[in-house]
Amino acid sequence: MSTPSEKYAVFRSDQEHPAVKEFRSLYDFQLDEFQLRACAALEDGHQVLVAAPTGSGKTLVGEFAVHLALQRGQKCFYTTPIKALSNQKYGDLVRRYGADNVGLLTGDNSINSEAPVVVMTTEVLRNMLYARSQTLLGLSYVVMDEVHYLADRARGAVWEEVIIHLPESVSVVSLSATVSNAEEFGDWLETVRGNTVVVLEEKRPVPLFQHVMVGKRLHDLFAGEAPTARAGGVAQYGPQSSPKPKSGNPAKAGAAGPDLKDLVNPALVKLARDDSRIHRDDSRKPRRRRDMPKARPPRSNFTPYRSDVVEELDAGALLPAIYFIFSRKGCEDAMLQCLRSGLRLTKPSERDEIKRVLAERTADLPDEDLGVLGYHDFAEALSRGIAAHHAGMLAAFKEVVEELFARGLIKVVFATETLALGINMPARTVVLEKLGKWNGEAHVDITPGEYTQLTGRAGRRGIDVEGHAVVLWQPGFEPRAVAGLASTRTYPLRSSFSPSYNMAVNLVRQVGRSRARDMLELSFAQFQSDQAVVGLARQVQRNTEALEGYKDSINCHLGDFLEYAALRRRIGDRESSGSKARKLDRRVEAQESLEKLRIGDIIRIPAGRSAGWALVLDAGVRSEREGPRPTVLTLDRQVRKLSMIDFPTPVAAISSLRVPKKFNPRNPQQRRELAHVLRGRTDMIGEDGPPSSRSRSGDVVTHADDPELQQMRAELRAHPCHGCADREDHARWAERYFRLDRENRDTQRKIDQRTNTIARQFDRVCQVLDALHYLDGDKTTEAGDRLSRIYTELDLVAAECLRVGVFDDLEVPELAAALAALVYESRSKDEPSSPRLPRGEVREALDRMGLIWRELSALERDMRVDFLRSMDLGFCWAAYRWASGASLAEVLYESDLAAGDFVRWVKQLIDLTEQVADAAGPTPLRHTARQVTDQIRRGVIAYASVVDEP
Repeated sequence: MSTPSEKYAVFRSDQEHPAVKEFRSLYDFQLDEFQLRACAALEDGHQVLVAAPTGSGKTLVGEFAVHLALQRGQKCFYTTPIKALSNQKYGDLVRRYGADNVGLLTGDNSINSEAPVVVMTTEVLRNMLYARSQTLLGLSYVVMDEVHYLADRARGAVWEEVIIHLPESVSVVSLSATVSNAEEFGDWLETVRGNTVVVLEEKRPVPLFQHVMVGKRLHDLFAGEAPTARAGGVAQYGPQSSPKPKSGNPAKAGAAGPDLKDLVNPALVKLARDDSRIHRDDSRKPRRRRDMPKARPPRSNFTPYRSDVVEELDAGALLPAIYFIFSRKGCEDAMLQCLRSGLRLTKPSERDEIKRVLAERTADLPDEDLGVLGYHDFAEALSRGIAAHHAGMLAAFKEVVEELFARGLIKVVFATETLALGINMPARTVVLEKLGKWNGEAHVDITPGEYTQLTGRAGRRGIDVEGHAVVLWQPGFEPRAVAGLASTRTYPLRSSFSPSYNMAVNLVRQVGRSRARDMLELSFAQFQSDQAVVGLARQVQRNTEALEGYKDSINCHLGDFLEYAALRRRIGDRESSGSKARKLDRRVEAQESLEKLRIGDIIRIPAGRSAGWALVLDAGVRSEREGPRPTVLTLDRQVRKLSMIDFPTPVAAISSLRVPKKFNPRNPQQRRELAHVLRGRTDMIGEDGPPSSRSRSGDVVTHADDPELQQMRAELRAHPCHGCADREDHARWAERYFRLDRENRDTQRKIDQRTNTIARQFDRVCQVLDALHYLDGDKTTEAGDRLSRIYTELDLVAAECLRVGVFDDLEVPELAAALAALVYESRSKDEPSSPRLPRGEVREALDRMGLIWRELSALERDMRVDFLRSMDLGFCWAAYRWASGASLAEVLYESDLAAGDFVRWVKQLIDLTEQVADAAGPTPLRHTARQVTDQIRRGVIAYASVVDEP
């Protein structure tokens, strides 16, 4: 900034944006150009969308909104997707602006909620909007951190609800990771919120170098400079040009485009080729029992051990590192493996500080719970600079890890991908053990966007000159596919929005059904559908023009040739359907005939390579998909298992032959003897068999037996165009016309399906609510008012249970168990289908809840909606025991839950019990629900709900 023109530009900017100038002076470093642009736009009164890489400092723009609100005497809400990030941001803002100016609202905490700046989870703000909370008065700015979370299938709709329903006077600051359709998202924000400035930044603040660890050696992924390490750090390959494997792990399959072939390190390509050849050669070797290794074969020399990886990173000055393992158990195992290996990464002074922080942060944990929480292994690992971090851990333990890692005291963290969701934990190096993960339903490959999000943690701004991403070699590794992941720009943002029952009653309650329908049409999901419709509409227009041209070529001087051609097509369709029907009938007859076969029957196989005489040895077991599979002995002494392909026509037993009880089809001598007897018997029958075994011509139905077909053929011959000399030429053009017309109708159908999709879905949701009397025109009934206060995924089930009194007579532990069925959702399908349940009235209540769920599911099917997942009883016993006063050790032992999971589900249960208490009104149930909250918010749960004010 040494030239006079640059100095003058800064002077003018300071004159025009005094708030930015003041804000800039609060920091001891220069703001980036994209940060200054976004802050200036915000000061000018615009809404702002900032899309920038992880670690680039986009949250600074959100903090400028806080600064503006305080400077102008207004309010600012700072929203985040997860409670941990809310707690972290609350601490940051308190340190800068003081505890009197900053509040916190999450499901667990309410601190200074009327402060001018309040940090909260996005769901809290959504609930405030529906409740028309007085806290919204004076609100001028809302910061939506990690706004790309709206693509989340389970919770993403909340972000769109907030953006749509916020008052027009509120300026929204949207902070997103780099997405490839940020401009489209910005266009939608412009449509919904008004004047919106989109600020894109693709430059990484710290260059990122990509590596592959093979054995104990670190190889560069790229032969030259990595795309992420270039000036600007902009990925050079868009989503369309990146190599896309047909199936399987992206590190295992898929050839890359020519550009990547030139970029990938040839040494890695050679290693991959050699590794593939070794595995291929091994698979071809015959394996006999004496050839099998007595002990477990040595692990591939290409795949390093976890402790070896950490040691190599330490030797190469590449720590601190985040080591991503897509498994909670894998993270814990990795931490213990490093402990057993004797790895120590800390100095004595660092160990003392770690122990001090740990003791301070966990002082309030009950001593009797420390053992079951795995505290001692956790503490020992921390003292060595090693930690695990995953959703199954106690929140207090995760917060200690985050604090110590941020201070540089922890050198390596074994973490699941949840660590990449906004928590501020940058590292010098990121390690990815594998490029596939379990998503709760199947093993899937990580996407380019996920790869970008995970590796974006590498490189600490202001500390590291460069960051490093390390992928570990695995069998079948394909370097070019990994290079494609590393080079793809990122991923497009796709809306997951759909109207829920709670959303519907809240909207109708506030603005009426028609206005609610119009508001939902403003969703990003509908916006994206409408954008897609534009291209389809152009295609329909082009096809329509082409159809007019085809009509000119079809024109016949004798008559309407399209009418004639349509008649020809109907005849062809009729003949085809008749043939298919006859073929199906013959298959059914053939299958029924095979089911009648018995051991010893002599049959004549009509087709296939085993055609001819055969003796049935086994009638076969019927399969719904394949039909009967009889096992037979043929005249040439072969034992074969037949299928329906061998029987295009029915078969019947022509004669029979006794099969010896001790007949062994594997014995050649016995097969020869039985085949000799079979040949003698068939010689007596004759080559063709009796008349009953052959098809009769009278059994075959021909086209001549179809009077409707004969009528159409007569009409065809009588049509004027039948005698046209150019008939076949016209017919070819007519065939093209019909094909294009069918394609055009299919495209138009897609347009119809995508137009007003959200509104149509809302209408169906309202039909369900109408049928259950939750809505009365543009108003909500008393039952609808109760539903409006319940925000669980099974909201309608909970509301119905309230209406019919399922919970009314339950005691405190029983109510906890019943409500647990509405919040819990098991991580694995392998969990027991018949979990342990408490006895007494709660079982009857759970049965009634199951009946209500089935009735509602049937109603959903009738109305063509699908919102209600199945209830899960896997947490009922744990909730019952905890509400009954059992210890943490007892509950975890009996439920086989991780401590962090148990705490998380109890917190969600507390949320629901508070909602039920609110919805129940002044009834005994409200008192019982509040007692549930009091009795389960104890011990480690009560501690996990506390946030220490900085």
